[in-house]
Amino acid sequence: MGPLSSLKWLNRFLDETPGDSQVGGPARQVPNVCWSRVLPTPAPDPRLRLWSNEVAAQLNLSKGEGETLGGGEPVDGMDTYAQRYGGHQFGNWAGQLGDGRAITLGEVETDSGVLELQLKGAGVTPYSRFADGKAVLRSSIREFLCSEAMYHLGVPTTRALSLVSTGEDVMRDIMYDGNRELEQGAVVCRVAPSFIRFGSFQIHTLMGDEETLRILVEHVVRNHFPENSLDSDEGIIEWAKVIASSTAEMIAHWMRVGFVHGVMNTDNMSIHGLTIDYGPYGWLEDYNPSWTPNTTDSSRRRYRYGNQPQIGAWNIARFLESISPMMDSPEILKDVLEFYISEYERYNDQMWAGKLGISEFEERDVELITELNILLQKVETDMTIFFRELSKLEQPEINDLKFAFYDEDSIPKEDWNLWLAKWWNRVEGNPDRGIMVQNNPKYVLRNWMAQLAIDAAEKGDYSVCESLYELLKSPYDEQEEFESEWYQKRPEWARHRVGCSMLSCSS
Repeated sequence: MGPLSSLKWLNRFLDETPGDSQVGGPARQVPNVCWSRVLPTPAPDPRLRLWSNEVAAQLNLSKGEGETLGGGEPVDGMDTYAQRYGGHQFGNWAGQLGDGRAITLGEVETDSGVLELQLKGAGVTPYSRFADGKAVLRSSIREFLCSEAMYHLGVPTTRALSLVSTGEDVMRDIMYDGNRELEQGAVVCRVAPSFIRFGSFQIHTLMGDEETLRILVEHVVRNHFPENSLDSDEGIIEWAKVIASSTAEMIAHWMRVGFVHGVMNTDNMSIHGLTIDYGPYGWLEDYNPSWTPNTTDSSRRRYRYGNQPQIGAWNIARFLESISPMMDSPEILKDVLEFYISEYERYNDQMWAGKLGISEFEERDVELITELNILLQKVETDMTIFFRELSKLEQPEINDLKFAFYDEDSIPKEDWNLWLAKWWNRVEGNPDRGIMVQNNPKYVLRNWMAQLAIDAAEKGDYSVCESLYELLKSPYDEQEEFESEWYQKRPEWARHRVGCSMLSCSS
């Protein structure tokens, strides 16, 4: 274990792809490049507040160096930059986007592979447009806690190494309603094999820059998918199928734990099938497939919980369009989209079998699952608690699950007992409780839990953050000492509170 300067820094992305000739500078269009060098903006009073010992151990990094991780001067070996990419936002092509407030420190060679370290909230870049490149404490806490919580849930995700408060106030309009307020600033260091997205390819194709597209694709396959080849159309198809499958698997995990990303734009889709860019996310409290936490999406609900698998397909289609110039016969790319759909169905079947303790999914289970989804929506029902309690059920009786319902008097008991009898018969009175417990977490980072941590941290108390961080390292364990505080339905005070029931992209 050592300091940042002792890590084995690499700069493959900068060495192998074209970049901006100007360092830093104002927001601008930067054609025909993949990145721009930029220096982070030092924080006036950086203080290391949260730290992941697990991620640090993977990097072989000692705890500390809040100054550098808060945007201070890079250490030897770092070559800091912001990535250029585009994206479809809420279904519309938005042109050049890029890292408006994310600055990559570099890549680090570790025993388990190369990992990229990136600061989020460390200052302006050429892609900041009209923004300040900073991040506020509330969104930084949400990203740190959720990155690590998702990892321990078994959901593919980027990781978080650290959270540094900056000692600087940042002006934000949290609900985009004209009520601007100063908020505390912070910087998160996040970690992933890379932060390359679907939009990283789109920007070049849609700008007609096939040369840069080819260079980027060659870099990506050489470094991140070495088992694949670009020598033929068939090779490109096989590479694209790897990305399609990992994307399908990730979204099936989201559905399994009740997670709603909130902003499934193509610039927020990782080529590694990792959950990336934690903004206005949320977990289902009431089992409502139409729910989205993002107020920006409140009218169309494009990115609602139940639509996430379909949006995954739409985004895969945009990715395939972006790599089509690499193909002699681009029409066969449709095979990849069909593969995504079949892969998602396979993962989805596995997911439901696990949640219901069925040893092997069969076609007859479709009706059982369909009926369950209808019942869960009849009255307000807590998704996490329902499935966790179901995994402990000793008899097919809805009264033994009543803790999962917000209003016990409204439970349609006859309907539920009929379904429970069908399920009990399907599992022959002996559900696989081990697999159910592994698929149905007891603890997830509900928005009201995160908000309590934020409220305390904004007063200088990070103990709630640290407590949740430790709790969520073992989300499938009973941890009975935490039941009374955290194994609870959404409290009434959180039903309509900003940050709990509704969030915006403001961060």
